[in-house]
Amino acid sequence: MKRLVLIVLFALILLPEAVFSQSFFAMRRQRSLMFVGGIGTASYLGDLANDGDYLQAKPTVNVGLQYYLNRKLGVRADVTWFQLSGSDAKAGAEGRVGRNLSFSSNNFEISAVAIYNLYPQGRTFYQRPAFNFYVFAGVGLCYFNPTTEYQGKTYSLPPLQTELVSYSTFTPVIPGGLGVRFKLGPYMNLSFEGGYRLTFTDYLDDVSTVHHDASKFSDPIAAALSDRRGELSLPLAADGVRRGNPNANDAYILFSAKLEYYLPVNFLQGSGGPKKVKTRRKAFYRYNKGGGLRK
Repeated sequence: MKRLVLIVLFALILLPEAVFSQSFFAMRRQRSLMFVGGIGTASYLGDLANDGDYLQAKPTVNVGLQYYLNRKLGVRADVTWFQLSGSDAKAGAEGRVGRNLSFSSNNFEISAVAIYNLYPQGRTFYQRPAFNFYVFAGVGLCYFNPTTEYQGKTYSLPPLQTELVSYSTFTPVIPGGLGVRFKLGPYMNLSFEGGYRLTFTDYLDDVSTVHHDASKFSDPIAAALSDRRGELSLPLAADGVRRGNPNANDAYILFSAKLEYYLPVNFLQGSGGPKKVKTRRKAFYRYNKGGGLRK
């Protein structure tokens, strides 16, 4: 994980320099396309979440492209990797601790959002304000795969059907949030952004409905991971006892620090860019024999 974060940081530092070294045009040429990349934290909201989890948030890495449609409105496409986790062992409530469930997951999100800036851009991109506030909202798709540790091994939970329910590991999401952007120079911004993700699944953590009797499971591992009270020398839950809350879907929050870099106008045309046309000014005046000018 540390290696991945270092690679992303290295790329964020070198990419603008690499792009800048290629034939840039004068700043009067308007630029509307931006590269966006950043790192941050992810916080999980669900049946295994605890009050102190915000202080132990998991890492995120994201890259994307942003395009300004006009001086206030833009659109952005992002790809984000993030981690989520939750555990009953860290819960303050005694009943939660006895349930003894836990999960962790590596997740990917692709999203497209519209961005509305509080203050308009300048007439050209480099004349933008020193700082700006913005809101964003859109649609996305999240891939998740909750896993857990048991007897020294890691198990993927969706195939085990610990609640005798088959669910998809893909869910649509609706991202929305707020951000603030600071101008670092003619071509670069630094932004801080927080966004809530509304999901359409209650199984980010593999916990949603009720316990089932162990006799209903054909896989002993699935039965053991469905009810883990026995690991604490507690009696197993009776069939039908509440395991989670099916009335509220899971969610997550992403906080990010991002670098935004205005790409050159010929970025999509390759490094060659448009060809320059040389012109030669024709002589307009000629001298006559007397040394005067004549047309």
